[in-house]
Amino acid sequence: MPEPVIVALARSPIGRAFKGSLVSWRPDDLAAHVVGAVLDTLPQLDRRSIDDLICGCGLPGGEQGFNLGRVVSILARLDVPGTTVTRYCSSSLQTTRMAAHAIRCDEGDVFLSVGVESISRFGNGTSDMPQCRNPRLEPGGSEGYPDVYIAMGETAENVAEREGVSREEMDRYALRSQERAVAAQDSGFFAREIVPVPLPGGDAMSLDDGPRRNTSLEKLAALEPAFRAGGRVTAGNACPLNDGAAAVVVMSDRRAAQLGITPLARVVATGLSALEPELMGLGPIEASRQALRRAGMTLADMDVIELNEAFAAQVIPSARGLGIDPFDERFNPHGGSIALGHPFGMTGARMLCTLLNGLRAADGHLGLETMCVGGGMGMAMVVERLS
Repeated sequence: MPEPVIVALARSPIGRAFKGSLVSWRPDDLAAHVVGAVLDTLPQLDRRSIDDLICGCGLPGGEQGFNLGRVVSILARLDVPGTTVTRYCSSSLQTTRMAAHAIRCDEGDVFLSVGVESISRFGNGTSDMPQCRNPRLEPGGSEGYPDVYIAMGETAENVAEREGVSREEMDRYALRSQERAVAAQDSGFFAREIVPVPLPGGDAMSLDDGPRRNTSLEKLAALEPAFRAGGRVTAGNACPLNDGAAAVVVMSDRRAAQLGITPLARVVATGLSALEPELMGLGPIEASRQALRRAGMTLADMDVIELNEAFAAQVIPSARGLGIDPFDERFNPHGGSIALGHPFGMTGARMLCTLLNGLRAADGHLGLETMCVGGGMGMAMVVERLS
């Protein structure tokens, strides 16, 4: 059976939505730019031999619509098929999973797993596009059923209340994310995974917009609740809205050997879970257990764990549910989405970039990527670093 290996990957910097550095970039152009840069690192690969471009996007509409994957393939000057996948926050982890499955089934040797989101160009959800609304997902439209797409901030409040996560603990975790992201940015850690993006006027963006250097517990404590009166979730202990793109080349180990390409990592196993949509933030627990079980491993075997920071309210109990202290050095060692940002369709592939980068930095071999998913799901992937 052929083994799926990752041979190249990179991401754009992450821009703040509506006011950040990437507001002038269309999402399809941004994804094509990153795809081109990643493929440039593989001169041995005939681009016509790519079997498929699988593009993850959380909100595939407007400039992100009309089968974005095929559009990106055309814009990147690739004569290959393209398709678009949405699993909201884990869309581009799903695309890597699909590429790995196809390779294991011996139905292709080279796949592009791409993720992109531009909230700046799309708007926040479908609020600016009434024609795209689904009445069933509006308040009161799904009586008798779970509230599938309850506001994500409300799910975080639900988790914080049920799991007893205090506001002070959430703010302390948010400060940790900011401090670690700033340190990683200053050390050049993120530069190893970022493709610079040209900006109007001739400059280039090579740093994430998000990390806040002057954050303090006092400043975080002064913020008002963002989603519920008297609540605990604020703009400071939640991820912001963002823009960005990332790309991963997944190849069979035999094709990599034929081309003389040294694989970076192997996809070992994946996991997928469902739970009450109103508590979606706890999704990483069962998904990670499933992936680790399939890999024949435990969390103690992992050298680095990357759990997406949608909200500190869900990161803390998810980590503890897996049996790790959320302040452990192996856990999100370079910060996470609270500091860096969370462009929904990009984040799965972005986290894979950061996970492999982190394994190299730590000289580690095994890593876990996991995340909660809007609608009440969780997803996880175990990878083994090879070089």
